[in-house]
Amino acid sequence: MDGETLLKTAADCADELPGADLEHPFGADWDVFKVRGKVFMLMTEVPGRPVVILKSDPGEALALREQYENITPGYHMNKKHWITLESGDAIEEQLVKELVTESYRLVVDGLPKSRQPVDPHTYGRGS
Repeated sequence: MDGETLLKTAADCADELPGADLEHPFGADWDVFKVRGKVFMLMTEVPGRPVVILKSDPGEALALREQYENITPGYHMNKKHWITLESGDAIEEQLVKELVTESYRLVVDGLPKSRQPVDPHTYGRGS
């Protein structure tokens, strides 16, 4: 998957998530996706390389970084809880969608129940 496709796939997926909003608090170069005011995805270019930055469970983040050379610790974020996704042959559309949805679920799970737009334990799991 090339960089442009990576960004479009991630943005299209985020746009479909209930309660997701796109903001630009850090300027036009940063697309920041939030749910109920909390960030779940950032997109930008790091010296010419399009990247998607996502929240991830620490254990899962470690496994993903070991499995994919194009997944690294979160750029300018807590390295334990965030990952950076770059384009590459091993990065497929389904993986991007799963990682975006999981990031969203993790953030929604941290919200008070009354502010959760979906049940984070069941949303997007095909149950």
